Amino acid sequence: MNNVILIVEDERDMQELIKLYIKKAGFDLEVYSAYDGREGVKKYKELMKKNKKPSLVVMDLKLPEMDGVEATKKIMKMDPDAVVYGFTAFFDTELAENLIKAGAKKIIPRHVGFVGFIHELKKFYGIK
Repeated sequence: MNNVILIVEDERDMQELIKLYIKKAGFDLEVYSAYDGREGVKKYKELMKKNKKPSLVVMDLKLPEMDGVEATKKIMKMDPDAVVYGFTAFFDTELAENLIKAGAKKIIPRHVGFVGFIHELKKFYGIK
């Protein structure tokens, strides 16, 4: 499994907190950022070309330019094996359901906080 993760989140503070918690938890990951859906799709494509396909994409739902559902659809079309997790406050909505329909494997509700988020990452990467 590649040690690359792509975070698609429009709030810079949230991006930085996610990165901080990933680092604090001791993950050996290269973390890349995108601040809207269009940029996320572009960054995913660039990383694939550099042989750095993300093992995981953390996708927000409400994004400028292109929402998380559309970005996920485009990433899945480009790479049907992509793994996308939603991390959003809108976890129990039609938008979240649409993210799953678009190909996301899981929705992590924001209310679980960063401890819950890291727990899900540990499960994904097989870390106890």
